[in-house]
Amino acid sequence: MQVFVDQSLRPHPHLAVFGSSKVGNYVVITPLLRGLKEKYPDCTLDFFGSDVTQDFELYCPYIDWRFSLYSDRDDILAQLAQVVHQRQQVAGSYDLAINCDEFSPINLVMTTALRPLYVTGAALTQDFQKKLDGGENANSIQSLLQDRDWNSSKLVERHQGVIQSNYIGEIFCRLAYVETDFFKLELPSQEPNFPVPDVLIHVTATRPAKLWPIHAWQQAIHWCMAQGLSVGLVGSAPKIQKTLYNAGSIEDELLQTTALIDLRGQTSLLELAGAFLQTKAFISVDAGPLHIAAAMGCQTIAIFGNDVDGDGASPIHLWKPRQSHVHIAFSTFKCTLCQEHSFSNKSCLVLDHPCMSHLSSQQIIDYLRSLLKKVCQKMV
Repeated sequence: MQVFVDQSLRPHPHLAVFGSSKVGNYVVITPLLRGLKEKYPDCTLDFFGSDVTQDFELYCPYIDWRFSLYSDRDDILAQLAQVVHQRQQVAGSYDLAINCDEFSPINLVMTTALRPLYVTGAALTQDFQKKLDGGENANSIQSLLQDRDWNSSKLVERHQGVIQSNYIGEIFCRLAYVETDFFKLELPSQEPNFPVPDVLIHVTATRPAKLWPIHAWQQAIHWCMAQGLSVGLVGSAPKIQKTLYNAGSIEDELLQTTALIDLRGQTSLLELAGAFLQTKAFISVDAGPLHIAAAMGCQTIAIFGNDVDGDGASPIHLWKPRQSHVHIAFSTFKCTLCQEHSFSNKSCLVLDHPCMSHLSSQQIIDYLRSLLKKVCQKMV
């Protein structure tokens, strides 16, 4: 197993791409999947993803076969060994494995366990004792991989000539020496079986540090209602929202104090993508649905607890969507504590969560008013 530095692959190469259990991670991987098929038109591309994103994976035109590496099945390890053996019988041994989540222990192990000819992204040595490094094959791409702060505003400067941006979708492509439209996201969709509200919102995230105050959401929702606009709340089923996405009581309170339409758990990912094709606008904190909306061309207001320099609650330089229909709402409060802790802190480290409390509902309302005006003009 060698580090991939764009060596030639055999005809009909067998490729493996490792994702994660997060929706946003899958969405930003789609340029890589497309780019691999453009670079190796005759390849067989296997994708190791999750139960969460399997709907998108199943209908992706660039994936030839997929498996839920992230699953709660009891027999996952036995089944994994069996299906990998079957895939190697079908398409031969793996020529290249690409790890798109270096922080995942199972990705590290499985990327190595496949015994591919080449690997890029994080992997372990063949004895599983330590991280694999480029060694004598180290080059500019490997230097990028070893850089510990991809969110840095200076990343492009540090790796001049290697990357054009520090958008995570581009970085994934660069690791595989793929040239494509790094910002073009592609997702399948299905029409939802309910009338789609004028405005959709998503209020939860896996890190509480990304949450916007409930009173601000209430003010934005009340404004929409005053304009005669229906507003729908999207997300997973309520139990999952509270368990995984820090919903707490915020969603329940919003439903009790506003005319919000509860759509949680009522859509598959395909139907959620379809809803974004129909709604007039979407408002969201930094979470998976934000990236789906970006991919679908939906007019979107992204609530990041970051100031105009990018300092704040989220790794915004790395993860913010680059599409022109996604509008970033910046905070007026500067704080660098999350970045200093490599965003490993779940909750805010400052009293009263100022990065989010200094992002006013009026700012969101002004954005929304402007977006809705554009939507109406297009419909005339």
